[in-house]
Amino acid sequence: MPDSTAPHGATINNDRIELSYCVVNTSQRELLLRGLDAIGRERAALGFEAEVLVLDNGSRDGSAQAARAHPAVDEVIALGERRGKGLNDSELLRRARGRYALLLNEDSELLAGATLALHQALEDHPEASCAGAKLLRPDGAEQACAWRFPTPLTALAGALFLHRRFTVQSKGSRTREVDWCQSAALLVRREAAAQVGYLDPDFFVYSDEVDFARRLRDAGWRSLWVPSAVAIHHEQLSTDAVPERRIVEMSRNRELYMLKHHSRLAALAVRWLTAWAYAVRAAGALAIPGHSPRRYWRHVAATLWPSRGEGLREAAAEYNRAN
Repeated sequence: MPDSTAPHGATINNDRIELSYCVVNTSQRELLLRGLDAIGRERAALGFEAEVLVLDNGSRDGSAQAARAHPAVDEVIALGERRGKGLNDSELLRRARGRYALLLNEDSELLAGATLALHQALEDHPEASCAGAKLLRPDGAEQACAWRFPTPLTALAGALFLHRRFTVQSKGSRTREVDWCQSAALLVRREAAAQVGYLDPDFFVYSDEVDFARRLRDAGWRSLWVPSAVAIHHEQLSTDAVPERRIVEMSRNRELYMLKHHSRLAALAVRWLTAWAYAVRAAGALAIPGHSPRRYWRHVAATLWPSRGEGLREAAAEYNRAN
């Protein structure tokens, strides 16, 4: 059972909360604290009431204790075991008391004015359910963070290496409608989230926000990308030498999304086109220093046989048994 505490909650007027910061952390204490410092600065500049919720995903590095002691935090939900991101984000959306909920990873660091820019975007567009921030890598380079929904056509664009032109939608300097945004820094209209039943827990991690945005679109809502809202995405998981289990999880959830929203034939087309793109990259990596052919070939295998191998769901189960 989760252990929930609200050390700073006495200062909150529940009837006036406009926005809830919702942070999921998995054993990244230092990044969590950096992100909470940024939230504290953002919250101080708001012209409305906000709250900060932290869900600690079964960490054993003192993250929950550090969050409880942080002056920006109003409530900490400390899980006794590790769970999937879709389920954790849904719990935060249900617990949040604001009209809007800003979903954040522990490795997302909001820059000045990001909250107000996202909030204004949804205020200006009542037909929109989600607004995603522009994401920067720690070196300042822009990170693709909004895309078209996966289809055989987007997979074909990837196979022809035209995905940056035809599939990536996080471009330009003005707020624009997109199919879906990465949930590393995503403001959600809670009314809309409740209408579609929140995120699907069958997506342990990866494709969870894609499915969420697709179901919202099917219900008549829209998604926005807001480049005036900026966050640094530290991507603590991106430095693995050969991230076997992340690759397996990504592939199985891509397949799950396709089978949920498209035909089996469409799912098969996406599988083969995506595998082809990775195979070409694997061949190219043989001649390019600093690139890992093994990583790309692992993507090929996981894409062609998404039901094989162990992913992050199995890793979490092992972690829970060990602890």
